[in-house]
Amino acid sequence: KSLLAMMETFNKGHGACDCGKCRCDGGWSGDACQYPKTCDLTKKQSNQMCKNSQDIICSNAGTCHCGRCKCDNSDGNGLVYGKFCECDDRECIDDETEEICGGHGKCYCGNCYCQAGWHGDKCEFQCDITPWESKRRCTSPDGRVCSNRGICVCGECSCHDVDPTGDWGDIHGDTCECDERDCKAVYDRYSDDFCSGHGQCNCGRCDCKVGWYGKKCEHPRSCPLSAEESIKKCQGSSALPCSGRGKCECGECTCYPPGGSRVYGKTCECDDRRCEDLDGVVCGGHGTCSCGRCVCGRGWFGKLCQHPRKCNLTEEQSRSLCESADGVLCSGKGSCHCGKCICSAEEWYISGEFCDCDDRDCDKHDGLICTGNGICSCGNCECWDGWNGNACEIWLGTEYP
Repeated sequence: KSLLAMMETFNKGHGACDCGKCRCDGGWSGDACQYPKTCDLTKKQSNQMCKNSQDIICSNAGTCHCGRCKCDNSDGNGLVYGKFCECDDRECIDDETEEICGGHGKCYCGNCYCQAGWHGDKCEFQCDITPWESKRRCTSPDGRVCSNRGICVCGECSCHDVDPTGDWGDIHGDTCECDERDCKAVYDRYSDDFCSGHGQCNCGRCDCKVGWYGKKCEHPRSCPLSAEESIKKCQGSSALPCSGRGKCECGECTCYPPGGSRVYGKTCECDDRRCEDLDGVVCGGHGTCSCGRCVCGRGWFGKLCQHPRKCNLTEEQSRSLCESADGVLCSGKGSCHCGKCICSAEEWYISGEFCDCDDRDCDKHDGLICTGNGICSCGNCECWDGWNGNACEIWLGTEYP
């Protein structure tokens, strides 16, 4: 007989159910009458039928009997099961409470699926945030929860991976926004052939090398300029090509985000986003933005026109508002004006409500703090719409040059 024919024979019923227990036909045994008492398979054939996808007999969690796995369940609780004994629900037992999934979830094939409000490998942690806040944290820039590529657990996304047994997920990112499969012409999990070999995969999008273009960098681009000449034209007086805010192709800059109006100029030197505060207000509502710099209206001054020239507070009232928790005025790194700290201009990296933050702590990319695509807020990058990453270096918008 062929192995297939044998398997089809074994898959038929070999007993009857009597009050929740199997009464086996003659020649069969086991809780589900799944084991034949006599076997016409060779040991090699039997073992071949018992191998899992990794070619391991019964997943090293059972023994093979005539082409069928008998799982190890010495304690009689049936926690090891599956066609190849691949499921081990003992993995779900909480070490402290000795309950399955801590009593706050259900176990399926060794993995806990927690009830709403609980998380952790054993559902041992309770969410300390509201469901609304959890959903907000899991929402990707395109408005989808975990980019429709994962599940949201207490404000954190657990991304679906195409191969759960792998150590590295092709789908990753805080909101599962990155899908490396999009960088490959033909998807093969174990291939490194990203972007046709002519670019770098950046969060599922191809950043093509000079001389190549296309969604997968599959098309060559002809250019009369050498790579050095092209970069020099894109650099202008800036330290980086396209001021670090765009892409240089044949001596011309395409500013990010493509099609936007706030980053512009021959070398993307103008960035009007720099005129906005964390709430998106331009020049504090007291001025206009010109090539990334605020031109303040009468009676206002400051980088974002946030300080009034006249003040209706007494000196004592003003100073009391500028004192940090330790009683130091503006942390000793700035001056107080009308109840607000003006941080020292000589130390450009000092910022914060009480000049207590060091912007040098913010992540850099290509030598630029927050890659020029966000605001450094007390040591952490607050990225503008469409950008992500610790240094706001990843463009997630719908268009990409």
